[in-house]
Amino acid sequence: MKFAYFTHSLASCWNHGNAHFLRGVLRELVHGGHEVTAYEPRGAWSLENLLKDHGEVGLDAYHSLYPELSSQVFDPDLDLREALADADVVIVHEWNDPWLVAAIGKMRREGAAFTLLFHDTHHRAVSDPNAIRQFDLDGYDGVLAFGETLAEVYRRWGWGNRVFVWHEAADTRLFHPPVEETKRDDLVWIGNWGDDERSAELESFLFRPAQTVGLPLEIYGVRYPGHALETLARYGVTYRGWLPNARAPEVFARHLATVHVPRRFYVDMLPGIPTIRVFEALACGIPLISAPWSDSEGLFNPGTDYLVARDERQMEQHLNAVRNDADLRRSLVKNGLAAIRSRHSCAHRAEQLLAILATYGAGAPMEMSA
Repeated sequence: MKFAYFTHSLASCWNHGNAHFLRGVLRELVHGGHEVTAYEPRGAWSLENLLKDHGEVGLDAYHSLYPELSSQVFDPDLDLREALADADVVIVHEWNDPWLVAAIGKMRREGAAFTLLFHDTHHRAVSDPNAIRQFDLDGYDGVLAFGETLAEVYRRWGWGNRVFVWHEAADTRLFHPPVEETKRDDLVWIGNWGDDERSAELESFLFRPAQTVGLPLEIYGVRYPGHALETLARYGVTYRGWLPNARAPEVFARHLATVHVPRRFYVDMLPGIPTIRVFEALACGIPLISAPWSDSEGLFNPGTDYLVARDERQMEQHLNAVRNDADLRRSLVKNGLAAIRSRHSCAHRAEQLLAILATYGAGAPMEMSA
């Protein structure tokens, strides 16, 4: 089949977590024999920031590690009818301009033959519902929501059985344990500061426990304002700046453990939705300790695939246990890897997407290649 995916950016993962999953699932479709075209708008915020901070060299990791992928940059005068004339499936991500969402929906209403899906991977439907309601989704065949609680929002909005839960997952072609193990030291956290959505949680579940138990901590990420950098310095954290996501497996391979600290919205308003960093860390075979979140959809086995700290004191206990108990580390790695490889890879999600499309009469089962 011929797929067209409209994303904010495929080339840039600078503060753009959806690029991680999108790269993996589109690559799986390519390896399954499908034709894939990604479209991203000229001047995309994520890409502009990446280029401003790092120049073209900031794209090297993406280009070298995803040779199967490329994207077409488009302007508002894009001839959509020409671009999508022979598309079988069109997917539009929610981080696109309303005019584009509406224009493609209008094409579908007027008889375009492709199956049209809207892909939502953010908390705005609950945190800022008017930002999503501004989209004209009339004409869309269905919605892909990255968690059950988000899907339920769309059901309340009248989508019924046309909304499908499509969780993110790990690109296991890239995210896997190192071929050869080397010495692992210290704690690592890969994540962006954002808009102070979890600043208190980062102190109580990451900075202070690491300092208390004497475990050196390295942090990678962007959008750390001055007061955040002062906080890192106060706790003796080593700040490494932006990390191309394609290089994350190399960083995980050098460290003893990592931590998951979910943003407040995903704890309070969208339970059951882990960020993609959970999938990626487990896929890389690094022990993971998480601040509290409700795995209401049963994606993992908490306490077995990863450890959960109820509070700061328990985080300290878990950090000490992971540092001192090699058997515990091996058990967490084994179970975490099994969870990813059995049900949470981008290959699984590509197969699920094709099954969803089959309900609309689109395509045939994908033949996966090695």
